[in-house]
Amino acid sequence: MNGKITTILNSGLLEKYLLGETTSAETEMVESYISEYPEIRKAYNELQDNLEIVAKSNAIEAPKGILDAILDELDEKPVITMPVTSQRRKWYKYSIAASIAALIFAGTAYKFYDLNQKLSHENQVVVDEIFDLRDDIAKNNQRLDEIMKQFKQLNNPETEKYIINGNYRAKNLKTVAYINPKEKTSMIDVVSLPQLPEEQCYQIWAEVEDKMVSLGILSETDRQLREIPYTEDALALSITIEPKGGNANATLENAVAEISLNKIK
Repeated sequence: MNGKITTILNSGLLEKYLLGETTSAETEMVESYISEYPEIRKAYNELQDNLEIVAKSNAIEAPKGILDAILDELDEKPVITMPVTSQRRKWYKYSIAASIAALIFAGTAYKFYDLNQKLSHENQVVVDEIFDLRDDIAKNNQRLDEIMKQFKQLNNPETEKYIINGNYRAKNLKTVAYINPKEKTSMIDVVSLPQLPEEQCYQIWAEVEDKMVSLGILSETDRQLREIPYTEDALALSITIEPKGGNANATLENAVAEISLNKIK
């Protein structure tokens, strides 16, 4: 591998290109390198695979919709035409007209009051929806930050990948652990777990000298890339079948998978 290829691989340009953060000049340069050098094309494909692992393990829910309308259409009221009366007893006619006008005014006032109440309610609904949207956006941004953090951890050259396959007791069991001893981080990707009776569960352990340290419970319904506690000087990882809720001590006779950490480089 010549110095030019090494420089490109260590520059971080491939990661920036994959995330859409390169300039037009950098984009053109990276694409020419990918096309020209097999080593760079292979590294780019590996970055794509890692990004796909992170993306499939993290689903981002879409935010709630906003109300389509906040006002009800107002019904038009017909105009009331008063019959013509004689010139006699005009005061009586005027009193009738005044009474009708008062009734119309009262009805209109009530109508506007009712409309105002509806508008106030709808306005509160919109305000609540806005706050919900802001909360969803904040949560999604936080989730995106977590995804980017996981992506960077997967692509860190110090991160070691361990594929853990099940033994004869759980032939279809497969998990992948990502451990970075320099950054002191650990993640696990549950690929497949055979179904257990309701009263049992899978529990993962780290072997440290002569003791087993619990790293948590693995669930077949929680198949996503997630962090697990980093264990200093761990010699191996083991998965056992334990009672529902987990166990304080590993039941070694129920071990279904194990991998040595000091033999995989």
